Amino acid sequence: MLSHLPPLTALRAFDAAARHMSFAQAASELNVTPAALSFQIKYLEEHLGTALFHRLNRAVELTEAGAALAPGAAEGFQTLATAWRAARRTQDTQSLTVTAGPAFTAKWLAPRLYEFAQAHPAVELRFAASLQRADLARDNVDVAIRFGTKTPPELYSRTLAEEWVMPVMTPAVAARYPTVESLHSAPIIFDDSIGFLDVPPLWPAWFNTMGAPFTPTLGPRFSQADHAIDAALAGVGVVLGRRALVIKDLAEGRLVAPFPTALATGASFSFLCLKGMETRPQIAAFRDWVLQEIRKTAHVTESLTVLEDALK
Repeated sequence: MLSHLPPLTALRAFDAAARHMSFAQAASELNVTPAALSFQIKYLEEHLGTALFHRLNRAVELTEAGAALAPGAAEGFQTLATAWRAARRTQDTQSLTVTAGPAFTAKWLAPRLYEFAQAHPAVELRFAASLQRADLARDNVDVAIRFGTKTPPELYSRTLAEEWVMPVMTPAVAARYPTVESLHSAPIIFDDSIGFLDVPPLWPAWFNTMGAPFTPTLGPRFSQADHAIDAALAGVGVVLGRRALVIKDLAEGRLVAPFPTALATGASFSFLCLKGMETRPQIAAFRDWVLQEIRKTAHVTESLTVLEDALK
């Protein structure tokens, strides 16, 4: 039996057939005739010296040898595809694919994208709003912006800003509840999206730090932070707003924060990309623009007191 590898064309035909368990479907995927695909697999079997498939009446099954080969073939072609995409991306200086959570995309990125597009008209931006962990090498994503306490050590990471929460509401709602004690009777909005943190900054913790213990239990609950903030913007009530997601509304007066005491979350938004890719022109430009936009609104909360140890 020969020890050198067979042609990739034959291995590719086998991989497709093993995934579909159908020569016809594999042939359709590879845009060849079933006869041509069958020929490639037969050649592979001759090269190996044993059958890879049991040919049944209207189906195929892997033999013991086929079952041994299939996982490695699939992994090998996936690795090749990933490497090929990575090589092509090194030549691309115009497109930029960014993934961020739905709330950050809606409340931070989307309202500001016009400025980036104006400053970098040659960059073609694509966005994927998702909370799933992205495999930047495999998923053809250039940048991930993620919220949490840890960042993957294998990636380039730049902390964008530490996050805190504080009560925010419309000016009209604030006029009806001017004191901390009056908030006990205010309609409370719950943002449950932050509950994944080890010690989430919730309403009871904020009231305790203000010396007015209170454990609100009633009020609308939202699994997405942007939906909770939209409810506050509609005048539904008061929400513990996260810095990045409410800062623009605070700066432009749609929301107010009448009680300048915030709870640190112990988490932050981070800018992530593959190591070595941070110097690519469009990635570096996007990172610098994000940091610049954050600095633009830093003054909004300059007088804020952020309590770092309130949750311990």
